[in-house]
Amino acid sequence: MESYLVFKDLAIIVIFAKLFGIVARKLKAPQVVGEIIAGLLIGPSVLGFVNLTDFISQMAEIGVILLMFSAGLETNLHDLIKTGFKATLIACAGVFVPLVGGTVLYSMFYGWSAVGTTDFFKALFIGVILTATSVSITVQALREMGKLKGLIGTTILSAAIIDDVIGIIVLTVVIGLKDASSNAGSVILSTALFFVFAIGVGFVIYKIFKVLDSRYPHTRRIPIMGLALCLAMAYVAEKYFGIADITGAYVAGIILCNLRDSEYISEKMDINSYMLFGPIFFASIGLKTDISDLNASVLLFSLGFVLVGLACKIIGCGLVAKCCKFSWADSLKIGVGMMTRGEVALIVAQKGLAVGLLSPVYFTSVILLIITSSILTPIVLKVLYAKMPPKEEIA
Repeated sequence: MESYLVFKDLAIIVIFAKLFGIVARKLKAPQVVGEIIAGLLIGPSVLGFVNLTDFISQMAEIGVILLMFSAGLETNLHDLIKTGFKATLIACAGVFVPLVGGTVLYSMFYGWSAVGTTDFFKALFIGVILTATSVSITVQALREMGKLKGLIGTTILSAAIIDDVIGIIVLTVVIGLKDASSNAGSVILSTALFFVFAIGVGFVIYKIFKVLDSRYPHTRRIPIMGLALCLAMAYVAEKYFGIADITGAYVAGIILCNLRDSEYISEKMDINSYMLFGPIFFASIGLKTDISDLNASVLLFSLGFVLVGLACKIIGCGLVAKCCKFSWADSLKIGVGMMTRGEVALIVAQKGLAVGLLSPVYFTSVILLIITSSILTPIVLKVLYAKMPPKEEIA
């Protein structure tokens, strides 16, 4: 394939993503909804203008990393500490309830199996897929509404990060139960070591950046070095600790969020994200969708998979949020904010395919859940915020 052809694909993605993003905004919906629909329209399932190549996938990965880095920069560290305990409880519910719901759903469709059998682990793995939370869609929607820095936005961000960590542990444990060669304990240890590393190294890096920021305030060298830190943390998280790269990027943002020029760094990151990497990431969700293999049985299961996936996050996270003394309105916002699925669910599904716990036909169900949750979440959040303004004070 000629290398210059990628320029055509990128041009189509940027034009369609921005065009549909503008239309979505005119219709009072978040821009990300339009960008996802644009990807679906120009992708293989409809018009076939663009195929998802490795290059576009890598560009999309940079997009989500930049988005999570910006989210970290815009996080109030004091608020994050304040919501830490509540966010952990919400995250635990966001893993446990979907895990049970997905297992029950598969068993209802294909029969109940004895614990320890291959069919039981296949049912359990459907639940594992549902545990994943992709906060990137929610982050962008909250940023557009100016609600990312509030109590609810901070709680959702914190819970989603913790949710992914727990989800990775659950994934490893389930695979470990099926395959004795997988060591769940080592993953738990690696996860703990990453956060120890992030705290220790992060403190030193913060001090260095603070000195640089005082000597060279509001200069472009600070955002450039911040970007380097973001990419380095994403790499270290994946390479040496087995943690999702988006978690490393978010932690990098947290390290720098108390700098005097943190907003300046975020502004510079937004330029790259808004013009190129962001549209590619959100359009890539649509590009990944292939509905050609759907039949009546798979479609019926997929509908159940989507409904259970959405409901379990809302119910599990929402009820625990209420138990943590949030209002019913704010608890509903937290539940809705936690129901998005994205790249983490895809990674989990691909791992299931590799180890024989997931049939390829059910990959369509995962894609449908990602598309549905990615479109519905920002729309519902916008409606909820409009009708039920939150109390933003940290308790």
